[in-house]
Amino acid sequence: MNNLLSIHTLRFLLLIVFQVLLFNHIDFLGYVNPYIYILFIALYPVKNNRMLFLFLSFLLGLIIDFFMDSGGINATASLIIAFIRPAVLKFSFGAVYEHNVLKFNNTNFIQKLAYFSILIVIHHFFYFLMEFFNISKIILILKNTLLSSIFTILLSILITTIFSKKSK
Repeated sequence: MNNLLSIHTLRFLLLIVFQVLLFNHIDFLGYVNPYIYILFIALYPVKNNRMLFLFLSFLLGLIIDFFMDSGGINATASLIIAFIRPAVLKFSFGAVYEHNVLKFNNTNFIQKLAYFSILIVIHHFFYFLMEFFNISKIILILKNTLLSSIFTILLSILITTIFSKKSK
């Protein structure tokens, strides 16, 4: 339990550091940015306390907002995906999630890709919706959502593949 707590604390802190120091400074084509800190929310253990998870997700977004000076946009988008995560898990993994035997290292690539894609697209949509806060800019919101989502999904899959423990 203590080892598991230290792994998640380390993941929380490292994702904040990398997001703030590295990924926030990537501005590909002027508007494509990866939001890799979402991996904490996506990879948080399924069986843990839900209220603690929602609080940590909000805190993660709030810390990112503090460094990006974005006024709560990341906190709101993070809380939204943390709240809908059980439905996305059930949709992506089915019976494995329902029986509480889900381990991300043991899932197949398609299920993991679907799970990451749904969470990331929803996060990015709400993020850009709140950033522009103008329905007349829906095309720009959708374009930013699509392009940033693709970039974030690719980086998320790459990072989880590189740092995953191969279990047999």
